[in-house]
Amino acid sequence: MIAAVVPVKAVDASKSRLRADFDADDVRLLATAMLRDVLEALAAVPAIARVLVATPDAAVARIARSSGAEALLRDDPGLNAAIESATAWLAAEGADGVLVMLGDVAGARPEEIAQLIAALDGDGVALAPSRDGGSSALLRVPHDAVAAGFGPESAKVHRERALSAGVRFEECALPSLAIDVDRREDLEQLIASDAPAKHTRAAWREVLEP
Repeated sequence: MIAAVVPVKAVDASKSRLRADFDADDVRLLATAMLRDVLEALAAVPAIARVLVATPDAAVARIARSSGAEALLRDDPGLNAAIESATAWLAAEGADGVLVMLGDVAGARPEEIAQLIAALDGDGVALAPSRDGGSSALLRVPHDAVAAGFGPESAKVHRERALSAGVRFEECALPSLAIDVDRREDLEQLIASDAPAKHTRAAWREVLEP
């Protein structure tokens, strides 16, 4: 069984680089819209049996459940620690492999997520890099094939960890997973693309035309 985990910080503490251009209410609207788009994309992938949002934010947990996902509501120990905790929880529930996907990859297409999963036939690590050198999505089979290393230049970190561990590594450059939204420019490029992102597009319109 493949499960997915989406780590999400408390919304009021997230997206600091968007706060230079938008007020707190707009950032909250955009961040939750992006999460809804990610959850809908994951839910549409037949290979994914469960989707879990790991968050310290009760409002985010409610959004997760309303989108058909599960929520693991715990204090925030930091991004990678939260990922590993949620991944271990899913493994204890029977997941053979776990796909970690960031909650701001709002343009994600289900077919490209499925392509990433299909790239790994058996044990190993599959990575969808973001254009800034990060990791938009990371599949590990088994769940602890390598340690999570999300953060700046994490694509390189994950490549090196897979090499060091001697596990199979597949990297898929997938257009809809290449943009993780951290700045206004990222949002503008997402909106200008052909990505579905219906919730993010609606939120963007509301922000620009209140």
